[in-house]
Amino acid sequence: MASSTSPLLFLFFSLLFTSTSCFNITKLLGTFPDYSNFNDYLTQTQLFVEINSRQTITVLAVPNSAMSPVSGKPSEYIKKVMSLHVILDYYDVPKLQKLSNKTAILTTLFQASGMANGQQGFLNVTDMTNGNVMFGSAEKGSPLTSQVVKLVAAQPYNISVLQVSALVIPPGIENSNSSGHGNNTAPPPHPSSPPSPTPKIAPSPKNAPSPKNTPPPKKAPAPSPDADTPPADAPAKGKAPATAPPKPAADAPAADGPAAADGPADEPKSSGERVALGSFGAAVLVVVSSWFVL
Repeated sequence: MASSTSPLLFLFFSLLFTSTSCFNITKLLGTFPDYSNFNDYLTQTQLFVEINSRQTITVLAVPNSAMSPVSGKPSEYIKKVMSLHVILDYYDVPKLQKLSNKTAILTTLFQASGMANGQQGFLNVTDMTNGNVMFGSAEKGSPLTSQVVKLVAAQPYNISVLQVSALVIPPGIENSNSSGHGNNTAPPPHPSSPPSPTPKIAPSPKNAPSPKNTPPPKKAPAPSPDADTPPADAPAKGKAPATAPPKPAADAPAADGPAAADGPADEPKSSGERVALGSFGAAVLVVVSSWFVL
């Protein structure tokens, strides 16, 4: 008995491993005729390629009866709307009923495409008080218009397909960027042009010939040290004028010893004059006395 069941278990686990490692959204939806229009749009817009390349994804499938809002629209418009119904995470009904704060903002494939403006690439999901789970655009003021109906198919933590009651179409989606972020690169080259004239103004540094005038200031410091030297000598020679020093230098060879020694020499001369005057007076007296004798 055990030998007969082992091949079956091996086949079961092989199929399970294969199913959890990859998926094909078009084949998965192909087994449900109610979503044939939705499935066809995924094929026409090539969105199925991006969906199948993901490891974790949730698709909000809309039944044929609710696909009229995109019927006859341009393929680009259809692709934007369809990509908004592909959530870049795994959600099943139990997980949606256990949202923290009863609400969440979910990122979609439309947001990842770079074509969304503002909050157009996000979905607002809310667990209502009546038990219903509602989807709507995350754009400010947008209503919750699409209700989760049931779980269509799931490969846990890889892909989940949920049926919703209506398409979610954010306001202004038809005017969203069709080229992604390409338009953002155009403006930068324009502001870059004005800075070019500024280097042309750089010739102003050519007026730098002013450094040629710098030599005079270099001569100024030379005399300044000379001017400082005399005041250093001045205190040594007292208050005598600066012209006085050369004269004593000329007298130096006379070797008359200290100049102060000449001072006392003048005193003996004055006493000699006094002696002469005294002798002259004595002579006068002698003459006068002799005259009286006669």
